[in-house]
Amino acid sequence: MGTPRSQIQDDEVSECFGITEKGAQSRNRQVGLEFQQQQQQQVSKMEEITQGVNNINLANDSHKKNRIQVSNTKKPLFFYVNLAKRYMQQYTEVELSALGMAIATVVTIAEILKNNGLAVEKKITTTTVDMKDDSRGRPVQKAKIEILLGKTENFDELMAAAAEERDGVYGEEQS
Repeated sequence: MGTPRSQIQDDEVSECFGITEKGAQSRNRQVGLEFQQQQQQQVSKMEEITQGVNNINLANDSHKKNRIQVSNTKKPLFFYVNLAKRYMQQYTEVELSALGMAIATVVTIAEILKNNGLAVEKKITTTTVDMKDDSRGRPVQKAKIEILLGKTENFDELMAAAAEERDGVYGEEQS
């Protein structure tokens, strides 16, 4: 019968290009190794990207549930004071954050809470943040402050006393 036609053609092609069976196997192994290396590099890059994303999330906790971002133009001072009290009731800590001109407002809120015996200062962080200037469109650095406040030991007692006092005043008005 002889050799099948496809076998002859493969042998002829191999001879024509100088490829032996061993050479083809060696080349296949090399291609396989190169492919594995490329896959490992891609996995390594993906792990690097994932780690970078995780680091961004850790460094930029802008979605903390107990963070209040204070503006000195949007709400009155005591809105933030009362909001901070509610946050401390709910989370035991509150982080007050502000940029630029609102920093003075954050410091005032923290001082009111501390002077009333409701909060203790746990941590203060100051940084600068790059932002775009709306009018000129160029980058500008703004000062940023973050103040972490925690409940005092007698926070709950003070809040209960304030609630009773408030209820007593409203009760007298309605009588």
